Amino acid sequence: MRKIHLFLLLVVAAVFIWSAIKPASYLTWLLEVSPAVVGLIIVIATYNKFRFTTLSYIIMTILAIIMFVGGHYTYSKVPLFNWIKDAWHLERNHYDRFGHLLKGLFVIVLREILLRKTPLTKGSWLFTIATSMSLAIAALYEIIEWLAFKIGSKIGKEGNATKNFLGTQGDIWDAQWDMLCALVGSVVAWLIFSKLHNRLLQKEGIKE
Repeated sequence: MRKIHLFLLLVVAAVFIWSAIKPASYLTWLLEVSPAVVGLIIVIATYNKFRFTTLSYIIMTILAIIMFVGGHYTYSKVPLFNWIKDAWHLERNHYDRFGHLLKGLFVIVLREILLRKTPLTKGSWLFTIATSMSLAIAALYEIIEWLAFKIGSKIGKEGNATKNFLGTQGDIWDAQWDMLCALVGSVVAWLIFSKLHNRLLQKEGIKE
């Protein structure tokens, strides 16, 4: 398992280095990648004390890559989703929506923490609390984006960078859509991965 975890860390490091090379805006890049970097530092620092299942580490890797790619291009200008926008005549680049949908995967990481660190057991309460936590994190992220934009808009030249970080693309309901995507992603992730997660907890010798 250690080799798999090391491989995932190397993948994340490689994407991080790539994302830092001539991003669209260094300030936007810093704002976008900081949460992932802080999270990775915490996970690495606590690796020997609290080792997650490989599924959780894979999810963390995916989410970190999503944020690094978004930071490099800015979420509204990721090339693949610009192509999708043009090909399907869409009104906006949907990488932001895609990213928030995938962030729903984090509910499995929250599920693992709750199973291992609280008296909660598998059942409806575990689902409700983990999903609520996932949605709360999504809402907190939207608040941080809004605060960064409000502060940046008063600074002057930094306004464009924080506007890219906010990434509404002219949609007044962008924050609500993002939170909805996170909620849907959380429910779908739970339905697809919870049984696999249970098996991995047992297989990897982690007490449920």
